[in-house]
Amino acid sequence: MTNSQPLTDPSTSTISAPAPSVTRPRRHLQRAGGIASLIEGGTYVAGFGVMLAYLAPRGFTDAQGDPAASLTFLLENQAAMYLWYLLIYLVAGAALVVLTLGIHDRLKDTAPALAQVAAAFGLIWSGLVLASGMVALVGQRAAVDLAADNLTEAVSTWSSVSIVQDALGGGIEIVGALWVLLLSIAAIRRRLLPRGLAVLGIVIGVAGMWTLVPQVEDAASVFGLGFIAWYVWAGRTLLRS
Repeated sequence: MTNSQPLTDPSTSTISAPAPSVTRPRRHLQRAGGIASLIEGGTYVAGFGVMLAYLAPRGFTDAQGDPAASLTFLLENQAAMYLWYLLIYLVAGAALVVLTLGIHDRLKDTAPALAQVAAAFGLIWSGLVLASGMVALVGQRAAVDLAADNLTEAVSTWSSVSIVQDALGGGIEIVGALWVLLLSIAAIRRRLLPRGLAVLGIVIGVAGMWTLVPQVEDAASVFGLGFIAWYVWAGRTLLRS
């Protein structure tokens, strides 16, 4: 008497393996975006605070308004200006990359088209902010070095650096405005972010668009101050998700 064993064909047998989970990596990316959003808000608060509490009382002057006075201020406050530019442009730009990817991860499944276009503008904006900071820091060193030999040329250089730096990172906020406007529209249509946060993003985006009009001077202030609240709110939302 023999025991019959079921035969299996090795060519057709399969070994089932658990499907890889994407929940944890995605959760990590969104949490990283939330932390980056809080850092971004912190750079805005610190930037405004340093300006109001330290730079402005000591006579900070815009290089486009009075290049000679601005260069004099730079020569007397080199370390403070270097750290200020480092914070508000390089640290902020790096954090903005992570935030852009975290927000995109939140929106991409439900609103893929808008999320993808918004992410593109977000990464472009990050690059412009980083480029603006590098121009400011390199230009600062060049102006300081020139001032030792040729003050007139140093003033001209510092004025030119200021124009390029402002064009890249603050004079016109159209790229950042499009980023927050598109992701807010996607979020409000699909209820992927709190409605109040999405509405605030739309207001900020519209204010950023108005920076295209030179006569509307308050638009940049609304854009910058509004983003402080937006970054904190978005950071808390992504961390809770």
